[in-house]
Amino acid sequence: MMRTLFLQAPSYDGFDGGAGSRYQARREIASFWYPTWLAQPAALIEGSKLIDAPPHQIGLETVIEKARGYDLVVLHTSTPSFESDVKTVGAMKAVKPDLIVGMIGAKVAVEADKSLKASGLIDFVARNEFDFTIQEVAEGRKLSTIAGLSWRAKDGTIVHNDDRPVLENMDVLPFVTPVYKRDLDIKKYFIGYLKHPYLSFYTGRGCKSRCTFCLWPQTVGGHRYRTRSVGHVIEEIRWAKAAFPGVREFFFDDDTFTDDAARAEAIARELGKVGVVWSCNAKANVKRSTLKVMRDNGLRLLLVGYESGNQQILHNIKKGVLVDVAKRFTKDCHELGIVIHGTFILGLPGETTQTIRETIDFAKEINPHTIQVSLAAPYPGTFLYKQALDKGWLDNANAELVNEEGVQIAPLHYPHLTHSEIFDSVEKFYRRFYFRAPKIASIVGEMVRSPEMMRRRLREGVEFFRFLRERREIAS
Repeated sequence: MMRTLFLQAPSYDGFDGGAGSRYQARREIASFWYPTWLAQPAALIEGSKLIDAPPHQIGLETVIEKARGYDLVVLHTSTPSFESDVKTVGAMKAVKPDLIVGMIGAKVAVEADKSLKASGLIDFVARNEFDFTIQEVAEGRKLSTIAGLSWRAKDGTIVHNDDRPVLENMDVLPFVTPVYKRDLDIKKYFIGYLKHPYLSFYTGRGCKSRCTFCLWPQTVGGHRYRTRSVGHVIEEIRWAKAAFPGVREFFFDDDTFTDDAARAEAIARELGKVGVVWSCNAKANVKRSTLKVMRDNGLRLLLVGYESGNQQILHNIKKGVLVDVAKRFTKDCHELGIVIHGTFILGLPGETTQTIRETIDFAKEINPHTIQVSLAAPYPGTFLYKQALDKGWLDNANAELVNEEGVQIAPLHYPHLTHSEIFDSVEKFYRRFYFRAPKIASIVGEMVRSPEMMRRRLREGVEFFRFLRERREIAS
């Protein structure tokens, strides 16, 4: 077995680019998701090491020095970080020319040929689900025999092997939490709406929804929700609870954990027996009866992608949710005491100044506890990316999706709506949602009841206003 290093490389300061991040960008409040897609193959390879540089503030010099001790380095990359990641590859190979370096992630899964042509220093990229692809590389098998691999032959020719079959039995994957325990400092991972410290991992892959903008189902995970057995999930929860006694919340990072309501209820009932606080991603159409079962068994929060308050935009992006259904779902959550972190996207196809106002008003009406407002990002491999190219909504100057500081830009523009109008609407959204007397009173009350929350919200407030100031500087 090759000595294998898994790496999330240093890039922009505060850049949340890990494979658990829905948007690879620097956020308005510092946050870091776990590098689960790196930890999974790392769990398959004995003696491997995982370095997640951004949250641990590990610099390039340290990474280079660590790489000297390995035969194989596997980097997770993304559209915004690819150029920087290639520079990291060059720096590592400058001190160890015989180092084998490969890349994984949605970027190289859909642009394998383009990625390899971008730099002769990249030896291979692994497409789609890459767990066992990487394991076979680390075992020293001939690259020509490994399904799911695109690689560079000695003469420089780029070869694309056959696709690897989709993994059906998810229980064959080992737990990722032992890799967290071995290689990561869980206190470095924090999300504004989750209790700290938290742990996150997947109980399944894929999402049956067809949202045109969503990255992972269209590039790596697929549109069938393939799941681990209930017992396998609970076994990892029990292991992690014992291994990390300080963890205050578990988050299931499945694209839509509630896609299989019966399974969600079954897992919830077992979690109730274990006695943990947990949260998950959910679609805004879960029945009240399912919500109640989950709430009664430790569910605290749902991360819900509302995206827009305009029904036509929801149709345009194939969201598969009706505004009225989302309102009823949110009302049920409020009545049951389930906290909601709502996410919204501005600049989607069909957006106008009027629909932006509608979405802001919709968010104020349903009133989730906290919100995240993102800009529509056409990642390569998504339907939105193809649509944007076909329609002329995306130009080369904005194709990297972030600016030189790693902050999201507004890459799309329309004949009736400019880049700057879409970009500026984010700050307007945040101000109109949070700067309301009832919302301010709610946040202050939360702080008064908890000294820990007081410290946390004050820190986040400083970061939030600094971020808004930086956005204004970008706009000017």
